[in-house]
Amino acid sequence: MVATSRPTPRKGGEQYGPGSAMMAPMDPVALRNRLLVATGMWKEATGEPLPRMAPGKPEQQIQNFELALVDRLWEIATPVTAREIADRTWDLVHDRDDRDPVKRRVVECHEALARMTRLGD
Repeated sequence: MVATSRPTPRKGGEQYGPGSAMMAPMDPVALRNRLLVATGMWKEATGEPLPRMAPGKPEQQIQNFELALVDRLWEIATPVTAREIADRTWDLVHDRDDRDPVKRRVVECHEALARMTRLGD
C-alpha cells in the first residue's frame, strides 16, 4: 500500500478557538438545520454515538461538531469510499463562504481524498 499524506485529524470536541472561526450570530433555524444535517450524517456514516461537545456558544459548538464530523469521515475514508465522502462533506458546506472554517477543512480533505482515489484507480 502506498502511503498518502493525510490532513492532521483533530480530536472530537476540540475547541478550535475564536481565532479560527468567523462566528457571527446565526439565525436559530439555520443553526438547527446545520445541527440536524451534521448529526444525521454522523449517525449514518459512523454508526457511533455522537461525540461529547465542550460547553460554549451554540454557533461554536455546531462548528466544532461539523469539524469533528469532517475529520471522522476523513479517518474512515478508503480509496473505495473517498468519492462518496467527498460528496457528503461538500453537501455540508457548498453554500458557505470560502472563509468558513468547516468549508476550508472540507477543501483540505478533498485534496487528500483526490490523491487517495488516484492511488486506488
